[in-house]
Amino acid sequence: MNLPETNYNDCIIFLLAKAYQKAHADFKKRILPFGLTPIQHLILAALWVKDGVPAKVIGENLVLDGATLSGILDRLTTGGWIFKKPDPDDKRVQRIYLTDKSKDARPELARQRNESNDNIMQNLTFEEKVLLKRLLRDL
Repeated sequence: MNLPETNYNDCIIFLLAKAYQKAHADFKKRILPFGLTPIQHLILAALWVKDGVPAKVIGENLVLDGATLSGILDRLTTGGWIFKKPDPDDKRVQRIYLTDKSKDARPELARQRNESNDNIMQNLTFEEKVLLKRLLRDL
């Protein structure tokens, strides 16, 4: 059986993977001094939009399974970035809140994220950046 030749420069899976690797590595390097991983930063960013949401809502919004989210939240708690409180109406539900540490670090973390975004898209025109974001959302 002869398989067709693959031109990796035309393979969307390959191209997306390489783009992800480049973007992830750049951002990871920028937030390493904070002791955060990109996924931990993503959770903080979600809480910067709306603080005090149930853990389950964070998982649904970021498409993270419960076991994965639980471990990340535990590490963020240990690092002093968040704290958990039971929901007053349902003690089984854990609400997640930002600490002062995470609130204070927000401007610098946002700056690092913005610089990383700018770096990864530096060779694109404004129109190409808008189109790329739209296409990625559509995927």
